Amino acid sequence: MTPRLKTNIRVSAHLRRAQGAGAFAAVLRRGDPDAGAFWVILRQGQDLFRFTEQMGMSGEREWYRDGPFEESEMSLKTNKAVDRDPDLWIVEIEDPQGRPFLDGELTKCETAAESAAKALFRGR
Repeated sequence: MTPRLKTNIRVSAHLRRAQGAGAFAAVLRRGDPDAGAFWVILRQGQDLFRFTEQMGMSGEREWYRDGPFEESEMSLKTNKAVDRDPDLWIVEIEDPQGRPFLDGELTKCETAAESAAKALFRGR
């Protein structure tokens, strides 16, 4: 098994990367410092985009984007996710250029409809 960085170190590096490039970045929610999941929420005007990560078949991190969402919709998704996984970390980025500053490759962009369909039919 390959050793992984602790989540709090990854989040700290993410904040530094974003802030160093002139973007606003803040931790909205702190999860487990060692092994919590990690979301990035990118704010572009009124729209919010969610970036979630998974470990790919190669063992590398793969990031997925879905959205745009309205504030209320993102709040609902966040609350549901925290209920399922109290170790979740959430970072919000506000960047005029729309950069999420991910530490891996963006694998796929999903629309809100694709994301909803995937959640609805998961496990079937």
